[in-house]
Order: sequence, then C-alpha cells, then structure tokens
Amino acid sequence: NQPCAQQCPDFMVVIHAQAMVVTFPRSILSSFPQSSVVGSAGAPVLGRTGGRGGCEG
Repeated sequence: NQPCAQQCPDFMVVIHAQAMVVTFPRSILSSFPQSSVVGSAGAPVLGRTGGRGGCEG
C-alpha cells in the first residue's frame, strides 16, 4: 500500500500504513480541539471538503 496524500489551501489529509495526520482549517479547529482529531492513528477516517470531492489532483 502506498501512502496517499492530498493537499488543499486549508485542508490536508495524509494517510499512512500506521500513521495518520489530519489538518483542518482554523474554523474547524476552533470547534473541535486538536486532541480529538489527532490521536486516532490507523483509524479508517477520511475528511473531504465540499460535495464535489474537495480537491483532487
């Protein structure tokens, strides 16, 4: 399995075999603390912005 990485202006999701780093815009971080977002390594969770697939490239 190859690591998948998507980058957007204010949105980044990096999925690895046993590591996951998720960065959300400040507007979301203000509502949800980082501790609730980062800390679930290996969890099958993917975030996307918009209903049209967010950013793809």
